Amino acid sequence: MRIIRGIYGRRRFQAPSSFSARPTTDFAKENLFNVLENLIEWKELDALDLFSGTGSIAFEMLSRGCRSVTAVESNALHAAFITKVAKELKAEPFNLVKNDVFRFLRTAKQSFDLIFADPPYAMKALLQLPNLILNSGLLRDNGLFILEHSKEYVFSSHPLFSQQRVYGAVNFSIFLKATAKTTA
Repeated sequence: MRIIRGIYGRRRFQAPSSFSARPTTDFAKENLFNVLENLIEWKELDALDLFSGTGSIAFEMLSRGCRSVTAVESNALHAAFITKVAKELKAEPFNLVKNDVFRFLRTAKQSFDLIFADPPYAMKALLQLPNLILNSGLLRDNGLFILEHSKEYVFSSHPLFSQQRVYGAVNFSIFLKATAKTTA
């Protein structure tokens, strides 16, 4: 795992070989973050990384200056690795939630400006994730939700879909929750 840019840029961490996570490739991550550089101001964001795996995305967001980053991971081995990396980096403000993502979505009270989810590609509930997250109240107005998925999934008909980016076998669907308009 490599952190690409920011205060932890160029740092590398080796995940245990027993890991079952499929980390986002450096190529895909670097290209996605290049796109995000033109869409958001990192220092003003509270970010959430769901299905955190190695923590690669969470640490990249923190490295680029997010105000706070929360990572949600249920696998004990993965959570231990994320905790180890966070300690080595002295990552602040970083919060690891050792919980099932779906339980977290039902019980979380905090809201975020940026939510990233990288679920297992074969997960049966993957198609429902955009609605679960976008209707949960977790994403603030003008917030972005990014879903990593395989090419088998297409979300372009979703009302909050903004764009799709494809980097090799990795697909990112980006959703924008626009500010609710009020009438005077």
